[in-house]
Amino acid sequence: MAVLTAAAMLAGCVTTREGRIGADDGSDPCRAQLVALDSTGNFFAEDILRGAAIGAVGGAALGALVAAAAGGRGRNVAAGAAIGAVGGGLVGGGAGYLSARQQQATDQAALGQAVAGDLAAENAQLDRTQIAFNQLMDCRFGTAQRIREDVRAGRLARPQAEARLANIRAATQRDLQLAQTINQQIGRRGAEFDTAIDTVAPGVKQQVQAGAAVGRTVPVQTRAAVPLKLRPDAASPEVAQLPPRERVTIRPAAAGNVLVETASGLRGYAPASAFPEARALPSPPDPAAASDGDVRSLAASNIARRDNFSESVSNAQQLAEGRGFELAS
Repeated sequence: MAVLTAAAMLAGCVTTREGRIGADDGSDPCRAQLVALDSTGNFFAEDILRGAAIGAVGGAALGALVAAAAGGRGRNVAAGAAIGAVGGGLVGGGAGYLSARQQQATDQAALGQAVAGDLAAENAQLDRTQIAFNQLMDCRFGTAQRIREDVRAGRLARPQAEARLANIRAATQRDLQLAQTINQQIGRRGAEFDTAIDTVAPGVKQQVQAGAAVGRTVPVQTRAAVPLKLRPDAASPEVAQLPPRERVTIRPAAAGNVLVETASGLRGYAPASAFPEARALPSPPDPAAASDGDVRSLAASNIARRDNFSESVSNAQQLAEGRGFELAS
């Protein structure tokens, strides 16, 4: 019963690529980037389910034992196993990973080493997923930028441009549904890591949160027109142009940039040099600065990577719903 219950949980979550991102009809110029992002999501789905399956097997066995100890027979024992599997799955999702690692480790040092190795692998996959998402959004927003440039140069009529931008917006919103699913999977997996981090590296989460609080937003006013980029990278597509004297808020971002947010909620990145006030802002933590084998550093960078991916998905979502695919952007 335990094995069948765990297998049913896993089978219920199996999907196909075509079901997730649709069939390839040859019309999507960003198909390769979309497939790459979808492929990275498989890792997080499998690892998340592993903890739930471990919990389900243990919970089902415990439920059956409880029912039998209470004098249950046959159907009652099966019912107890099913109830235990449900409860065990819930526990497994949050603590199954730590419990499994504790059973395997001979002491606390071995536990820390095992968690550090898992964090290193998780961080590498988070990097691949972040890169795949960045490349997909660069393709979508870069295509929109080229359409706007064609309109300004008179190479494309406005009605045609608006139709193309509407199609890109719709495709991007579908992309973001996939990214949100992956982000949720990362979050569930992250909950398991958080439980382990509290055990092997207590206080790390509080330190990361304190560091994030230091990077609070600062109100400023643009002194000249400021182009906003999709990402903190000079090669990233431009998503909007801020006019002079617009009031915005800024906070530190990577590579000498700041994250800019307007009163309407539009977000984008700009060079810190565009805002004199940015000189007083602290540098954000670098998620890639973790030392090999250092469980505390790996844990902190894992939390930062998860936060960064979630924020990048949120920023792209706001742009897709707002000015990111408008001709006036």
